[in-house]
Amino acid sequence: MNIQIFGTKKSADTRKTERWFKERGIRFQSVDMREKGLSRGEFDAVLKSVGSLDALLDENCRDRELYALVKFLGERDRADKAFENQEVLRLPVVRNGKQATVGYAPEVWKTWE
Repeated sequence: MNIQIFGTKKSADTRKTERWFKERGIRFQSVDMREKGLSRGEFDAVLKSVGSLDALLDENCRDRELYALVKFLGERDRADKAFENQEVLRLPVVRNGKQATVGYAPEVWKTWE
């Protein structure tokens, strides 16, 4: 497995996710979204894996105006705006090759083992 966890140190779900993988002895790479976000290729792969942009968006993000803008833009512009402003994404984003989850999802990660 090649696990990547994209999140922030202040995110409780990110810390809980890292602990879940540590407890099972699964190696992972942790990426701080404040320092380095998803690349365009990673963003597109995650978007394809989770199925929709709405699954990636965090309705409880700090910048409610930006969330509303991304949420109600035309379909073609939504993904580009979300990629440019990754603070509207729900964390953590966990990747395993072409598979990905958003948020704390141990029931899915168990199937990756």
